[in-house]
Amino acid sequence: MLLFHGARHTVLTTRGAARMVRGMKPIPTLYLDTSVIGGYFDAEWMKGTRELWRLMELGLYRFVTSIVTPRELLRAPEQVRALFTTTFTKESILPVPDEAKQLAAAYIRQGILPEKYTDDAQHVAACTVAGIEYLVSWNFKHLVNAERKKGFNGTNLLHGYRNVSIVTPQEFIYEDREQTT
Repeated sequence: MLLFHGARHTVLTTRGAARMVRGMKPIPTLYLDTSVIGGYFDAEWMKGTRELWRLMELGLYRFVTSIVTPRELLRAPEQVRALFTTTFTKESILPVPDEAKQLAAAYIRQGILPEKYTDDAQHVAACTVAGIEYLVSWNFKHLVNAERKKGFNGTNLLHGYRNVSIVTPQEFIYEDREQTT
């Protein structure tokens, strides 16, 4: 594993990464939307997605999603559904409480997303209400989009929530943060 510190880098073994995580802050939680799960098997998105999974398996991150995801996966290929069931435990699948449904409805009312994309609004709202800092997605049209991000976060602030960072797996992996990956 490579850890980047500016122009320097360090090679870290799996055991070293686990020791490092235990001595640091709590393991960060990432909210994954449906596109990332499907991206595991998609040639275009596979590299970044599988690297994110590898980092999770090293214990550097914890994945969560919401009940929106299994509903969206009903028509997905079997291998995608199987990945979902082996990755996410019952405890890592968040509900979409009324508070999140109301926030998702506010996103729609504000025109951030059309009503037919309520599932995408609910992903952002579930992540926001749960207080998870990062929503990871490959959905460039509705989520990983500069104007929509501004809209989601403006609405979050109006409703008393903090900003959520909506990023691709690659942006997340290579983003310059205090914590090294």
